[in-house]
Amino acid sequence: MKLSGKRVVVTGGAGFIGSHVVDQLVRIGADAVAIDDLSVGEPENLREAKRGGARLVIGDVRDRKRLESELRGAALVLHMACDNLRASLAKPERSHEVNATGTLRTALAAADAGVERFVYVSSSEAYGSAERIPMDEEHPLRPTTVYGAAKAAGELYSQSCMRAYGLPVTVVRPFNSYGPRSHAVGTSAEVIPKMTTRILNGLPPVIFGDGSQTRDFTWVEEVARGVVQAAACDKLVGDAVNIAYGRGVSIAEICSLLLEILGSDLEPELAEPRPGDVEHHYADMTKARELLGFEAVVPIREGLERYVAWLEAQGETELAGADAVRNW
Repeated sequence: MKLSGKRVVVTGGAGFIGSHVVDQLVRIGADAVAIDDLSVGEPENLREAKRGGARLVIGDVRDRKRLESELRGAALVLHMACDNLRASLAKPERSHEVNATGTLRTALAAADAGVERFVYVSSSEAYGSAERIPMDEEHPLRPTTVYGAAKAAGELYSQSCMRAYGLPVTVVRPFNSYGPRSHAVGTSAEVIPKMTTRILNGLPPVIFGDGSQTRDFTWVEEVARGVVQAAACDKLVGDAVNIAYGRGVSIAEICSLLLEILGSDLEPELAEPRPGDVEHHYADMTKARELLGFEAVVPIREGLERYVAWLEAQGETELAGADAVRNW
């Protein structure tokens, strides 16, 4: 599917990953529209994309009428809007409503609008903890949180709309994204921005558990490129694909690298494990390489150095709330 010149709607398009996807779409000449309720996303994330012609529509993916209006005439819908993992621990019903019900409503609106393709951006959290390494797309879906379960439900809802209503669907499963525009505070904040801002504020980084747990960290701009490549791939319709770097990195290693990059002699603090945390994630990237020619090339140390440089350039190293340990 050629995306240049096509109208592409990205739900959650003002968010961390979504805004990078919109940037990528603008670069390849697509007519990009971001739909976001701005509960987490920020208009500032789309500053450059707007200069390239992208448009922001403020709306909620649970609002069926708004969806029907905005999806009319779209060739592709990239559904990325979600309520994050940490928020699901305190408000599991809201997580289900936004992530599962919101996906069903968006897929039904896309089917009614006659879009050419619906791409559901799921999550590696739908897998749960790795039962085998590396994790290919046939790995069982055994999520450990309501967030992960709702993302898995979104996959099933999307695929059921393909079978029942003829909506062409592709499922993309990104692993752990990091980089510019990631959240350092609030429930959306993940390990890399939280550790970085704490160290920059002279506070010890906190490791939940013993630090041996691993994640497949992937530079966000590469994730965005992979998502767009998957969206354009005709051979992936009806299928799912991982997007990741393809290496498991421990939380202890992340902490050590950040302390070294920032020239800090702080000692990390160990805290009780976070509820629902998976033990290991590490993606098998065979399918993405073979069907998309996708390969992430930014290694973890280089990516962390890039992120630190970006954060310092923003003048946001003394963020309010950097001293908060728990964000759930």
